[in-house]
Amino acid sequence: MAGNRSVEFFDTQFKRQIAAGDYALNPFETAALPYVRGRVLDLGCGLGNLSLGAARRGAHVVAVDASATAIVRIVSASLAENLGVTAVLADVAAYRMAGAYDAIVAIGLLMFMRCEAARGLLSEIKQHVAPGGVAIANVLLEGTTYMDMFDPQAYCLFAREALEREFSGWTIELARHESFPAPGETRKDFATIVARKAAS
Repeated sequence: MAGNRSVEFFDTQFKRQIAAGDYALNPFETAALPYVRGRVLDLGCGLGNLSLGAARRGAHVVAVDASATAIVRIVSASLAENLGVTAVLADVAAYRMAGAYDAIVAIGLLMFMRCEAARGLLSEIKQHVAPGGVAIANVLLEGTTYMDMFDPQAYCLFAREALEREFSGWTIELARHESFPAPGETRKDFATIVARKAAS
């Protein structure tokens, strides 16, 4: 969520979800959860539904997002359940990773950056996944027609097989493409991947 328009879009959405008590995992988070364990970095974590779900299963989670509304919710929920989630308010495009993680998650994030920045972050993610660990990414694809959430100066739609190419040489645990209807007779086309780095 690098662009201000995108941050504002999601901050408003998060406030609505909090008011409604809507903390259900989205389909991408549901698919990712079984792979998220150990030391976890959740980039662009939103309301932290996946981060908190992983922490409830014993993961040690660092959750990063640009929405203050989201981070406040994560801190509150983590304290209430004594989950130990570390919540960081930051522009993810400028966030610098340190150390290695068993799982690094970027669900619904990379499309809100310029393509060069998105590719750079993917490269950094690959470097910081521990041997035997996983990278989990979800992006919007070329052909998506719902654009209201984007800052016009900072977004990236990916080619259909871009994630598979990006993780060439890794073991692909999950790769799928999905299309969802969106407002105004538009649509969102997604690719999701779970890729495992070689153990040595």
